[in-house]
Amino acid sequence: MVREQTITVEPKGRPGGNGRKPEWAQGLKKLYDSVVEEPLPDDLTALLARLDDEGKK
Repeated sequence: MVREQTITVEPKGRPGGNGRKPEWAQGLKKLYDSVVEEPLPDDLTALLARLDDEGKK
């Protein structure tokens, strides 16, 4: 039997840094999150569906 194991790695800051995120980090995260939440375009969704159907044959 194969057991799954979760390993957590804490990111290390820069040597001599104070561990705080730069001011722009929060804005970048908001931008990333907004892009991730956007729906896929219809033509890309259709292409993925076609590829999925062909893979089942």
